[in-house]
Amino acid sequence: MEKRKVVIIGSGPAGYTAAIYAARANLSPLLYEGFMSGPAGGQLMTTTEVENYPGFPEGILGPNMMENFKKQAMRFKTDILTEDVKSVDLSSYPFTVVGSKTSVKANSLIISTGATAKRLDIPGARDGEFWQKGVTACAICDGAAPIFRDKHLFVIGGGDSAVEEAVFLTKYASKVFLVHRRDELRASKIMAQRAMNHPKVEVLWNKRVVEVFGDNIVRGVVLQDTVTNKEQKYEAGGLFFAIGHLPNTDFLKGQLATDEKGYLKVDKGSSRTNIEGVFAAGDVQDSIYRQAVTAAGSGCMAALDAERWLSEKGYID
Repeated sequence: MEKRKVVIIGSGPAGYTAAIYAARANLSPLLYEGFMSGPAGGQLMTTTEVENYPGFPEGILGPNMMENFKKQAMRFKTDILTEDVKSVDLSSYPFTVVGSKTSVKANSLIISTGATAKRLDIPGARDGEFWQKGVTACAICDGAAPIFRDKHLFVIGGGDSAVEEAVFLTKYASKVFLVHRRDELRASKIMAQRAMNHPKVEVLWNKRVVEVFGDNIVRGVVLQDTVTNKEQKYEAGGLFFAIGHLPNTDFLKGQLATDEKGYLKVDKGSSRTNIEGVFAAGDVQDSIYRQAVTAAGSGCMAALDAERWLSEKGYID
């Protein structure tokens, strides 16, 4: 079985950046970019205009940005496999990585498999319908887009993240409706009060979204009262899911330490996990920021951490 100094699992800004840095350090990285588990390039492959990544004053389409990342990684001789990783064995060294077609031994691993936004199965909000045409799961990423400006926007959720996203959207929306299926928010008291006190935020209690409608973009939503079952149409320019994310770690089968939300735990100020030689970058270890630029930064950290660790262990000169 082939052995590699650095194996990167997952693409997107974190994985490709880790590959660029590792390749430039002559570590000949191998990157599994995924296939059936999700689009190679991560969540940005399902995003339209990216306007908040430095260096692109006119913005850039998410898929185009990821293609540029990939080309840059390949320029420095990163080997890229378009397949999923089925499992890894971290119990013996070197580590074993089992892909859908290819298996390798690894002196070091960088996990950058990201996190998937939780979505509800609502007619009109699915892939091929209004997803990324007014329906999204990241207010900070997408809220400033022209499509949402001066519109009525709806946020689904009741936790701190939902409140934070609702308040954030008030910078651009004419009004923000926070849709919650219960009569009390799960958010902390101070966050809940922030939403209820904001003049542009209205909490819609005991409601759930049952349909999204429009033409080429979102034009409205249908809400159902969870007590009376009565339905009502609302004009809407956008719908934002704010019900959490799920880190993509199933293939690890619990071999690495995680926090209470399931995100990989890393040492503060580094990308080191609880197993020596295994590093984590991007959204798989970040439950707070979840931005392309922070993912890329952590990918850089992971590659540098891996290089230093390999040098300390005598695997590279």
